[in-house]
Amino acid sequence: MNDIFTNCKFKNGFGPGVQTAAAATSPTKRPLSPDHPNPALPITETPSPAMSRMGWALRTLLVADNSSCLKDRKVSGKLIRKCAPGTELVDWLVNLSPIVHTRAQAAGMWQALVEEGVLAHVNKEQPFKDKCFLYRFRLDEEGGAAAAGVPQSDDLGAANEHIREALSALFQRGPDATLRMILRKPSHERTSEELELVFEELVHIAALSHLSTSIKRELSSIFVFEAHAQAGTILFNQGDEGRSWYILLKGSVDVVIHGKGTVATLKTGDDFGKLALINDAPRAATIVLKENNCHLLRVDKEHFNRILRDVEANTLRLQEHGKDVLVLERVAKQRGQHSAFKYTVMSGTPAKMLEHLLETRLGQSVGGMDPFLDDFLLTHIVFMPVVQLVDELANYFHCDAHEEAQTPEDREYIINFKKRVIQFMQKWVMAVRHAAFEEPSVCDFIEDLAAEVEADPDLNEETSIVHNVLTQMARYQEDRNQNAGQKWKLPPNGQPICLFSGNATPSKTVIRPDDDIIFRVYCADHTYCTLRFPMHTTAELIKACAADKLQLNRGPEDLVLVEVKSNGERSVFKDNDVSIPTGLSLNGRLFVSVKDHLDALTQLQEQECPTEGVDIDLEILSTKELAYHITLFEWDLFWAVHEYELLYHTFGRHHFGKITANLDVFLRRFNEVQYWIVTELVSTPSLSKRVGLVRKFIKLAAYCKEYQNLNAFFAVVMGLSNMAVTRLQQTWEKIPSKFKKIFQEFEALIDPSRNHRAYRVFVGKLQPPLIPFMPLLLKDMTFAHEGNKTSLDGLVNFEKMHMMAQTMRTIRFCRSRSLGLEPPSPKSEGEVRSYISSFRVIDNQRVLTAMSQKVEPTRKL
Repeated sequence: MNDIFTNCKFKNGFGPGVQTAAAATSPTKRPLSPDHPNPALPITETPSPAMSRMGWALRTLLVADNSSCLKDRKVSGKLIRKCAPGTELVDWLVNLSPIVHTRAQAAGMWQALVEEGVLAHVNKEQPFKDKCFLYRFRLDEEGGAAAAGVPQSDDLGAANEHIREALSALFQRGPDATLRMILRKPSHERTSEELELVFEELVHIAALSHLSTSIKRELSSIFVFEAHAQAGTILFNQGDEGRSWYILLKGSVDVVIHGKGTVATLKTGDDFGKLALINDAPRAATIVLKENNCHLLRVDKEHFNRILRDVEANTLRLQEHGKDVLVLERVAKQRGQHSAFKYTVMSGTPAKMLEHLLETRLGQSVGGMDPFLDDFLLTHIVFMPVVQLVDELANYFHCDAHEEAQTPEDREYIINFKKRVIQFMQKWVMAVRHAAFEEPSVCDFIEDLAAEVEADPDLNEETSIVHNVLTQMARYQEDRNQNAGQKWKLPPNGQPICLFSGNATPSKTVIRPDDDIIFRVYCADHTYCTLRFPMHTTAELIKACAADKLQLNRGPEDLVLVEVKSNGERSVFKDNDVSIPTGLSLNGRLFVSVKDHLDALTQLQEQECPTEGVDIDLEILSTKELAYHITLFEWDLFWAVHEYELLYHTFGRHHFGKITANLDVFLRRFNEVQYWIVTELVSTPSLSKRVGLVRKFIKLAAYCKEYQNLNAFFAVVMGLSNMAVTRLQQTWEKIPSKFKKIFQEFEALIDPSRNHRAYRVFVGKLQPPLIPFMPLLLKDMTFAHEGNKTSLDGLVNFEKMHMMAQTMRTIRFCRSRSLGLEPPSPKSEGEVRSYISSFRVIDNQRVLTAMSQKVEPTRKL
């Protein structure tokens, strides 16, 4: 919570020495916000055209249906025309369209109409609820000729057409409308499920990223939603009493200081108003809404101060030599959690956190993995390298080495600590698998443990644990020996990395740091040399060797290793970077260049051509079989990615000296599939064949979604959404409406708004095995990394480690069950497997757009 004090940015217009004064402009000041806004009332002054049209279409279909729920009813002796219970409206909407799968989704869609005033509770007392409360449309409330009579056939046809085209947009608005409705309810009326939904949303708000999980949960119950319709409305004036802290959810505001005018403009995600609450001082600036329909979250002063008091009361600081070494926070137990501990670790020194872990989180008869222990094991490489961790564990295990006389109590304490170290090793191997054995010091320590356990009768109970760890270590070493000398190659014409044998990557083959890779390095005149190095070789060594072979006659300090992409863009590698060849883009090439001559580097001619691949007529391949083999192939790539690679990628490989080759290959595959879709379509001159391909690719996306290969699903849909494809008007005009509707639903699912909310809700309901959309997981890692300091006052910020571990656990969850798909009837299995392993791909957007214009020239007006 310390960051609530320190995170007040001067850009918000809150600076020292500002005199209280009136704002430079004087728009009409808004009335004070009510403590509990009514969730039954609209948040806009008038409905938007899109929502009005949707309300008209839904009402038209309801009125035309003689058996529908929209009827005249008596309420408290008063006749209410054309109203319906919430339960029946939900039933009707679920049956109307296959895109509405659950009652909660339907209720959210109706609430989206309620919050714009298109639909309303008959007494304006309730938001939309899937209950027997009665609701009616604004049109019936206003009366008039438009509300009377049965719709004509033309109106009915227009309504049906509009529903087909626009219902998916209402479907997308449902979750946000539900969230806004919850945030307008009084705190005591929010259910535990609703609080969890709000919390999940707060996790992704940048202004709150530095706050602890417990504080975000606290905020979930007290944040209030505000909507303001008119630009120019004053939220508060300079000199006013500070009453609330605000976060902008939508829109922008101007920060105005007397005598200076507008000093800053705040946009979505920014926060303001904290300083006046913290210092109990007048507002230092005036806040004026810059645009219509601004949405804000508000925390009032009473709750803000209570959180500060609670945080202080619930924080426990352990000190050594007058300095904090461990900061704990008391948290309420969550239902369903096995942990019996009341304190969570916020920050600490690495050694003290390990000591706390060994003393309090091991040796207990508690089922499952303790959350703190799991977080520590997944992220310790950031703040406590493996060698240091092993040394600390060895010190704890041999703590009796210098003690000659031991009391029975001392002996019992020492034995218990030894047992905890053994349990720690078991949990470590369980959590990170083979990565635990890659450091020789770990293997030596395990053998040391085994010898001591064998010799000490007091440790007999731990024998089975140690044997299990030894067995797994032996399997790892056997597998490593079998694959020793494994060689890979990066083919010269843009194909993906493969084993030197020339075969596609075999099932679940992991790329290891000491595997060799053969690749080319070019210089400015496009001459090249072929090199062979281990994966972990640094860019510095590669550039030195390439310069020597290419006879550049310049010192290493004058040279750089560069990727030149197919569009001519250049990307310079750091000297200490590793796994260079696997990190290249689809059609990228590796160059060595003099630092001052980077502008002379140009792409090779073949970089603008398709990468080499199997040439086959897609029409003869079964779409389901194509999706099946793509999923099998990508499952093996996904399986090879270790969770640690996400940390290496986020913090930088050069900080660890570790490769991210398996992650690189998997990410490259996403781009390969995406651009394969575009390349195939713009390379097909026949209009009828292009139409057939679009239909085939939409079906391919559907099968990938069915197989829960969401990485490929995203790639296919994004390929179809590429501007070189969307501009093919003649092609899309001939796509049947059924396929267009399916594609619209797919686009709604990959919609990036609200931090990919639609996808997160969808994937949250799936069970493993599944292949997740990896770029979003990396975005979550980056968000946690850039939004939170790794060190706070000399202590490890363990809240940040927890956030990162949560994302890493997603990988583990997705692979927690083996993939067992039912194979489709094979028609051309060998051809399909060969084809999907290396697609023909162009990734230069300029070239793709030019090809698109060639097959379908732009129509003249």
